[in-house]
Amino acid sequence: MLKLYAMFLTLIFLVELVAAIVGFVFRHEIKNSFKNNYEKALKQYNSTGDYRSHAVDKIQSTLHCCGVTDYRDWTDTNYYSEKGFPKSCCKREDCTPQRDPDKVNNELIGIFLAYCLSRAITNNQYEIV
Repeated sequence: MLKLYAMFLTLIFLVELVAAIVGFVFRHEIKNSFKNNYEKALKQYNSTGDYRSHAVDKIQSTLHCCGVTDYRDWTDTNYYSEKGFPKSCCKREDCTPQRDPDKVNNELIGIFLAYCLSRAITNNQYEIV
Protein backbone atom coordinates (compact mmCIF):
# COMPACT_ATOMS: atom_id res chain seq x y z
CA MET A 1 0.00 0.00 0.00
CA LEU A 2 2.83 2.39 0.86
CA LYS A 3 4.59 1.59 -2.42
CA LEU A 4 1.42 2.40 -4.34
CA TYR A 5 1.13 5.73 -2.52
CA ALA A 6 4.78 6.55 -3.29
CA MET A 7 4.24 5.61 -6.92
CA PHE A 8 1.23 7.96 -7.23
CA LEU A 9 3.18 10.78 -5.57
CA THR A 10 6.05 10.24 -7.98
CA LEU A 11 3.66 10.22 -10.93
CA ILE A 12 2.03 13.49 -9.77
CA PHE A 13 5.45 15.07 -9.29
CA LEU A 14 6.55 14.06 -12.79
CA VAL A 15 3.35 15.44 -14.33
CA GLU A 16 3.91 18.76 -12.52
CA LEU A 17 7.55 18.83 -13.62
CA VAL A 18 6.60 18.23 -17.26
CA ALA A 19 3.90 20.93 -17.05
CA ALA A 20 6.43 23.42 -15.63
CA ILE A 21 8.97 22.64 -18.35
CA VAL A 22 6.37 22.93 -21.12
CA GLY A 23 5.12 26.21 -19.63
CA PHE A 24 8.65 27.59 -19.55
CA VAL A 25 9.49 26.49 -23.08
CA PHE A 26 6.28 27.90 -24.56
CA ARG A 27 6.03 31.01 -22.35
CA HIS A 28 6.21 33.45 -25.29
CA GLU A 29 3.50 31.64 -27.22
CA ILE A 30 1.32 31.52 -24.11
CA LYS A 31 1.84 35.25 -23.48
CA ASN A 32 0.99 36.14 -27.09
CA SER A 33 -2.07 33.89 -26.99
CA PHE A 34 -3.35 35.55 -23.82
CA LYS A 35 -2.73 39.02 -25.28
CA ASN A 36 -4.49 38.22 -28.57
CA ASN A 37 -7.48 36.66 -26.81
CA TYR A 38 -7.76 39.58 -24.39
CA GLU A 39 -7.64 42.07 -27.28
CA LYS A 40 -10.35 40.06 -29.05
CA ALA A 41 -12.45 40.07 -25.88
CA LEU A 42 -12.13 43.87 -25.68
CA LYS A 43 -13.30 44.23 -29.27
CA GLN A 44 -16.34 42.01 -28.59
CA TYR A 45 -17.12 43.55 -25.18
CA ASN A 46 -20.71 44.41 -24.37
CA SER A 47 -22.58 45.00 -21.14
CA THR A 48 -25.06 42.16 -21.63
CA GLY A 49 -23.04 39.89 -19.38
CA ASP A 50 -21.65 37.20 -21.66
CA TYR A 51 -18.69 35.25 -20.30
CA ARG A 52 -16.05 37.24 -22.23
CA SER A 53 -17.34 40.58 -20.99
CA HIS A 54 -17.61 39.23 -17.47
CA ALA A 55 -14.00 37.99 -17.66
CA VAL A 56 -12.79 41.40 -18.90
CA ASP A 57 -14.65 43.14 -16.07
CA LYS A 58 -13.24 40.73 -13.49
CA ILE A 59 -9.66 41.13 -14.76
CA GLN A 60 -9.88 44.93 -14.86
CA SER A 61 -11.46 45.29 -11.44
CA THR A 62 -9.14 42.75 -9.78
CA LEU A 63 -5.90 44.07 -11.31
CA HIS A 64 -7.04 47.73 -11.17
CA CYS A 65 -6.21 48.26 -14.82
CA CYS A 66 -8.03 49.30 -17.95
CA GLY A 67 -7.43 47.73 -21.36
CA VAL A 68 -4.63 45.49 -22.56
CA THR A 69 -1.79 47.99 -22.14
CA ASP A 70 -3.68 51.09 -20.99
CA TYR A 71 -7.07 52.80 -21.23
CA ARG A 72 -6.47 53.92 -24.82
CA ASP A 73 -7.11 50.35 -26.00
CA TRP A 74 -10.81 50.97 -25.41
CA THR A 75 -11.00 53.86 -27.90
CA ASP A 76 -10.93 51.37 -30.82
CA THR A 77 -13.94 49.39 -29.59
CA ASN A 78 -17.62 49.69 -30.46
CA TYR A 79 -18.52 49.82 -26.77
CA TYR A 80 -16.43 52.96 -26.27
CA SER A 81 -18.03 54.73 -29.22
CA GLU A 82 -21.50 53.97 -27.80
CA LYS A 83 -21.05 54.25 -24.03
CA GLY A 84 -17.44 55.19 -23.19
CA PHE A 85 -15.30 53.24 -20.75
CA PRO A 86 -16.85 50.30 -18.90
CA LYS A 87 -17.51 50.59 -15.19
CA SER A 88 -14.76 48.08 -14.41
CA CYS A 89 -12.20 50.69 -15.50
CA CYS A 90 -13.14 52.99 -12.61
CA LYS A 91 -10.58 54.03 -10.03
CA ARG A 92 -13.31 54.39 -7.42
CA GLU A 93 -16.33 52.25 -6.65
CA ASP A 94 -18.97 54.93 -7.28
CA CYS A 95 -17.94 56.40 -10.63
CA THR A 96 -19.28 56.30 -14.14
CA PRO A 97 -16.23 57.06 -16.30
CA GLN A 98 -17.93 57.48 -19.69
CA ARG A 99 -15.23 59.20 -21.76
CA ASP A 100 -13.14 60.84 -19.01
CA PRO A 101 -9.71 59.16 -18.88
CA ASP A 102 -8.91 60.86 -15.55
CA LYS A 103 -11.37 58.54 -13.83
CA VAL A 104 -10.01 55.27 -15.22
CA ASN A 105 -7.27 53.01 -13.91
CA ASN A 106 -4.04 53.59 -15.75
CA GLU A 107 -1.68 52.55 -13.00
CA LEU A 108 0.53 50.25 -14.98
CA ILE A 109 3.84 51.27 -13.40
CA GLY A 110 3.67 48.39 -10.89
CA ILE A 111 2.85 45.87 -13.58
CA PHE A 112 5.60 47.29 -15.81
CA LEU A 113 8.21 47.14 -13.02
CA ALA A 114 7.22 43.57 -12.16
CA TYR A 115 7.59 42.64 -15.81
CA CYS A 116 11.02 44.29 -15.96
CA LEU A 117 12.13 42.46 -12.82
CA SER A 118 11.00 39.07 -14.12
CA ARG A 119 12.63 39.81 -17.47
CA ALA A 120 15.94 40.71 -15.80
CA ILE A 121 15.86 37.54 -13.72
CA THR A 122 15.09 35.28 -16.67
CA ASN A 123 17.78 36.94 -18.76
CA ASN A 124 20.32 36.47 -15.95
CA GLN A 125 21.04 40.20 -15.80
CA TYR A 126 21.61 40.28 -12.08
CA GLU A 127 24.84 40.30 -10.17
CA ILE A 128 25.85 37.54 -7.83
CA VAL A 129 27.23 39.01 -4.65
